[in-house]
Amino acid sequence: MNQETLQQGTHLYFYCHAHTKHNGILLTEWLLEQAKQHGLGGGSVFRAIAGFGRHGVLHEEQFFELADDLPVKIEFLLGNAEADALVQRVRDAGVDAVYARSPASFALLGTK
Repeated sequence: MNQETLQQGTHLYFYCHAHTKHNGILLTEWLLEQAKQHGLGGGSVFRAIAGFGRHGVLHEEQFFELADDLPVKIEFLLGNAEADALVQRVRDAGVDAVYARSPASFALLGTK
């Protein structure tokens, strides 16, 4: 039987546009690969249907233009030290993105 253990940590979010690249690869892929290479538990990418950012340009999904450069959110549930380390790696790499973090409680349900 697997006993559920509630952990305290950080919900870390990065925001960018779907076509944003870093070192020639999509930023979403780069961020997920960084997390994977450093042994973090996982991450997810979510595409918005509309949004605007710091430059004030509205991007939205439209019937005839589904491939627009829509906003995306890349998120991770991490321990605080892991979140600090990932943000520092992104900062050191000179990535142009917005990030946010909030306290999180999380646990693994079921068996591995």
